[in-house]
Amino acid sequence: MIAVDTNIIVRFLVRDDEKQAETVRRRLKQAERDRERLLIPLLVVLETIWVLESAYDKSRDEILSAFRDMRQMPVFHFEADSVVEQWLANGAIFRADLADILIAQSARSTGCDNGITFDKGAAKLPFFDLLR
Repeated sequence: MIAVDTNIIVRFLVRDDEKQAETVRRRLKQAERDRERLLIPLLVVLETIWVLESAYDKSRDEILSAFRDMRQMPVFHFEADSVVEQWLANGAIFRADLADILIAQSARSTGCDNGITFDKGAAKLPFFDLLR
């Protein structure tokens, strides 16, 4: 299996560089023909959230929708897919930052009961306690 970096996912989703976006499209088509699966590491999901929000001003709904669509594509395999699935579900429920929701889901999947933070927004999630 081959892992994809954040810039590959961003080119695929945003198509801000047509030449690179076309290269990504061709590579995905090749993977599809070869029945190859490409790994999207959890850190790439986290970084992609940040890039889409900060550099491309994408809305929460646009980001969640893009990842829902990518999860349906047979060519992609998400590391910790159950974490991504829960992140998508909780992203639609909680108003905390998508990155914080992903961090909470990832930590919970490793057996953590809760987390501590100085971030008041993250502390609105049931997982985090505000450290005072």
